[in-house]
Amino acid sequence: MNGMPDTEAVLRGVLDRWRAGVDGHEPRRVAALFTEDATFQGLHPYSVGRQGVADYYASQPPGLTAAYRVLESRRLGADVVLGYLDVDFGFTDRPTLHVKLGVVLVRSGDEWLIGHYQVSRPD
Repeated sequence: MNGMPDTEAVLRGVLDRWRAGVDGHEPRRVAALFTEDATFQGLHPYSVGRQGVADYYASQPPGLTAAYRVLESRRLGADVVLGYLDVDFGFTDRPTLHVKLGVVLVRSGDEWLIGHYQVSRPD
């Protein structure tokens, strides 16, 4: 693969840090994983940029956890990776929320960042 990292490894490298930030209720840590102009669509109206991501995760209840499973990954270019995942968001006071997550990661220097994030409910 011309020395390029495996697409799933790239995804896991970013998403493991995303999960740790979500689980630790650290909105700024999560937002730092996104590009400055990232399009972010959680289950509320979308936002653009890191501040919207930080605000979204700051509004989530303490104790929220995220567990993901990579369903598909593709390299769209040398510096672009697409991921499609199952994610279970766990809560302390209500049932687990099962969603699908689509992400586009872009390489910025030596790191990979989330440039697009879109959650959808499979129901």
